[in-house]
Amino acid sequence: MSLLEVEGLVKRYPVRQGFLGRAKEYFTAVDDVAFTAERGETLAIVGESGAGKSTTGRLILRLIEPDAGTVRFDGVDVRALDQPALRKLRLRMQMIFQDPYSSLDPHLPVGDSVSEPLHVHFGMSRGDRLRRTAELLDIVGISHDVLERYPAELSGGQLQRAAIARALTMKPDLIVADEPVAALDVSVRAQVLNLMLDLQQEFGLTYLFITHDLSLVEVIADRAIVMSTGRIVEQGTVKEIFESPREEYTRSLLAAIPRPVPLSLRTAPGPVPGVATDPTGELHLDSVHVDAVKD
Repeated sequence: MSLLEVEGLVKRYPVRQGFLGRAKEYFTAVDDVAFTAERGETLAIVGESGAGKSTTGRLILRLIEPDAGTVRFDGVDVRALDQPALRKLRLRMQMIFQDPYSSLDPHLPVGDSVSEPLHVHFGMSRGDRLRRTAELLDIVGISHDVLERYPAELSGGQLQRAAIARALTMKPDLIVADEPVAALDVSVRAQVLNLMLDLQQEFGLTYLFITHDLSLVEVIADRAIVMSTGRIVEQGTVKEIFESPREEYTRSLLAAIPRPVPLSLRTAPGPVPGVATDPTGELHLDSVHVDAVKD
């Protein structure tokens, strides 16, 4: 049995109201989405802005309510749960958001923000919470001295590591990572991706990795789903998506991946064939290289 099974997922938003405020027209953000995620794998959801990928992630966790469809997590119908049961199940399903600066409370020390779930769900004392948080920060590669510092005092990479540590407090089986490195510098992206791969191997995590960047998918994912205008247009293994894409939309995403510039051309005068430049003639490279690459 798959860890996550999604069938016929639909989410619509009213865009026009008629008499008495009743909706007359709807925008369908997610339209009949269906897929499975296996234990210990990384399933990427890829698409342009507005494709419905982030909405899909939130629907799975019931951060927003679907209009139709079924979500089963480890055999449990997530949509059928009442709030107490859903709250308990969410211990096993966590989310990492895109913006590390807004994912932690700016008015609390980082240690308190990261350890808050331990208080809410287990009633641990502050001392015990901070000791456990220090262990988690060590796992994600952050010095213990950030426990008493505030988010504004940390870099984006440190904040995202802290957000990952917070997600790990509940020992989850599934982490929905919504553009987790999009707001980070290129060099920091590689560090965070390597960290996620290491944590997956250590804790047996399943990732639902949401991104617009197919170059990241090649690095971290086992399988990929390609979405456009709320629907899945293609899915398969990463090798299948990259080597034999069936849909024109997928091919256009692949064509948009920045290509590395050979060292011999980086100092050559004039424009480099096939590489975009801005009006100053400077190259724009956004490639990510990590030490651990998915087979």
